[in-house]
Amino acid sequence: MSWRMRSLALAAAIAVAATGCSGGTVRKAASSNSSFIYSFNLNVVTDWDPATSYSNEIIAMQNVYESLTRYDTKAKKVEPRLATKWASSDGGKKWTFTLRDGVKFHTGTALTSSAAKAAIERTMKMKGGAAYIWDPVKTIETPDPHTLVFNLKYAAPLDLVSSSGYASYIYDTKAPGGADLKDYVAKGHDTGTGPYTVASWNKGQEAEVRLGQFKDYWGGWNGAHYTSVEFRNTPQVTTAWQQLQAGDVTYVHRLNPQLFAQAKGMKSLKTESVPSFQNLIAFFNTKSGPMKDVNVRKAVQAAIDYNGLVSTLKGSGTAASGVVPTGLTGATPGLAGSQNTAEATRLLNQAGYGPGKKALTLDLTYAQGDDDQQKFVTLLSSALKSLNVKLQAKPMQWDAQWDRAKSKDPSKRQDIFVMYWYPDYPDAYSWFLNLFRSADPVNFNLTYLADSGVDGEIDKLPELTATNRSAAEASYASLQRKLLVDQAVAAPLFVQQYQRAYSADVDGYTDDPAYPNVVFAHELRPAA
Repeated sequence: MSWRMRSLALAAAIAVAATGCSGGTVRKAASSNSSFIYSFNLNVVTDWDPATSYSNEIIAMQNVYESLTRYDTKAKKVEPRLATKWASSDGGKKWTFTLRDGVKFHTGTALTSSAAKAAIERTMKMKGGAAYIWDPVKTIETPDPHTLVFNLKYAAPLDLVSSSGYASYIYDTKAPGGADLKDYVAKGHDTGTGPYTVASWNKGQEAEVRLGQFKDYWGGWNGAHYTSVEFRNTPQVTTAWQQLQAGDVTYVHRLNPQLFAQAKGMKSLKTESVPSFQNLIAFFNTKSGPMKDVNVRKAVQAAIDYNGLVSTLKGSGTAASGVVPTGLTGATPGLAGSQNTAEATRLLNQAGYGPGKKALTLDLTYAQGDDDQQKFVTLLSSALKSLNVKLQAKPMQWDAQWDRAKSKDPSKRQDIFVMYWYPDYPDAYSWFLNLFRSADPVNFNLTYLADSGVDGEIDKLPELTATNRSAAEASYASLQRKLLVDQAVAAPLFVQQYQRAYSADVDGYTDDPAYPNVVFAHELRPAA
């Protein structure tokens, strides 16, 4: 999820990054009014392919690739992007999009309806990442170079689908020089239409990704703009904070509550706090290990101090009721968790563990450098210790954590996997399809649940949402009770309240939770 930049002014900085810097060493070389520097706490890029990308790289990819439309959460409406207008007919089973004129891919070729069709069909064919968003599409027609007509199998909100943060990208499927596109992008190249193009990718280094200006961008470059963007992997929040204070980075996507409070009082910084669609969820291993027993899963659910966790977040999180955050179809009241140690003891004893019974050890993995996840781990470890349960918690970089969770050897998988989730487009479907529907091989369904009844209900959700909203609401509520109460496959912990801190020299920043953690750098105005 990231890309790069070109600038002679940054040559020295690139050289410094290549030699490597350890600890919290501050570098000033890369900072300039034309360079926007984003500090992130995890490795940025997992997959460069716009068809299959489905992780942290969204923060870079949304500046390199574009979709037909874009959702404005504040206005609650779909806005033009590569399409200037669209309309549905035949009861939502036919959609017609008109493409913007004068758009070029970074390869130099012009955007046409045939090129857009080829990109969407390639994404559908590869069936990776969030490609499922196009499942309603039966055929795509191109009656002229600027018109795309989608014929659907069933009614669906294709304007929302085409605004997705993943898999909706329109890209040139023909790599330069006849190269294989997947190999081409895997090396850190791109074929997008966005304002920036990949300049360098330093996998495993702090200055991981740099994006450079695409001078032929259809949106133009009149006025003040950031002409380059850098994404840094800085796991320690204190290091990121020091770099922000020193003017070494422009933007930190999250601080702990204490540092955020300090940032709000500093004239050199701006801050923003907005509700999100992103929640933290603990996934329980239903297929192997001690949590295969539903009583153990329910006991861990009951041991979690949900209210205490939200209290320690001090404004950076709110209580979760089920897996769907407020503001989306499927949000269900009455599903908030509450700590009940007596019930946890009873359930553990029933499974042969707990106070007065056999000791139990549980293995948990979570994101390195994430203070909020660390708070949860600390609270859960303390609660479980009093129940004769030892929690072995290991902080990990995302790719290592995910690789372990997907291990073909079930004995190597964790008992509890802690992870954030947010929707692919402003709809609750992605939580259920990705997290709880059975899948082989394992992808994001890290409870490893395989329940044909649940699968069937999940498969009906998209059409139900498009045709009978009240029935969809009821189905989402029913599914959540089955998953969270009856089978106890996961525990929603809290919904994030985004707390951003960035340089006071930045103008025009807005935070859209439909594109989590994304900064649309071209829309910002740096200080003169």
